[in-house]
Amino acid sequence: MERRERADAARNRQAILRAAEELLRLHPPEQVSVERVAAAAGVGKGTVFHRFGSRTGLMLELMSERARAFEQAFTEGLPPLGPGAEPVERLVAFFADLTVLAARNGNLVSAIEHARVTTKAHGEQPRQENPIYLSWHRHVSRLIAEGRPDVDAEQIAHMLLGTLHMEPIASQLRAGQHERLAAGFADLVRGLLR
Repeated sequence: MERRERADAARNRQAILRAAEELLRLHPPEQVSVERVAAAAGVGKGTVFHRFGSRTGLMLELMSERARAFEQAFTEGLPPLGPGAEPVERLVAFFADLTVLAARNGNLVSAIEHARVTTKAHGEQPRQENPIYLSWHRHVSRLIAEGRPDVDAEQIAHMLLGTLHMEPIASQLRAGQHERLAAGFADLVRGLLR
């Protein structure tokens, strides 16, 4: 009987995440409430809260799922994104793929930001403490340090990653201009690691 409950929980989790993903594809983030997600997933609102804790938790888990595949590509995948290429080429590939990920998930990123702004929970994690951000920051810092041991790699990594949350950049991502942003990141990285 215990195995059946775990299978049901896993099925509910996937149904909730897929419902949230579909609703974000069709609607602005502020219209994607826990109630709508629960109804679309065929579960009760309490199930969503029990599983994810909050609307922000749900959106972060959906983003985490997408980010895990990206992390696997830059830690274990083929060069130039994965190991085996020079730091400059790995960074260029990282930011090119990151801008695609951000552009494809614009509504999800907006939903996370909207949930953070509107949440009443005070226990939400600051962006710079999020495991996804920490993983990306570690990777970018390490590559910068390899290519330029004379600079503050940790600070520069924060500056590069932080630009993705600036409104002019976020609006370009929402407009699908990820190629232009990737080219800009490539220029910055090549200038830095020249």
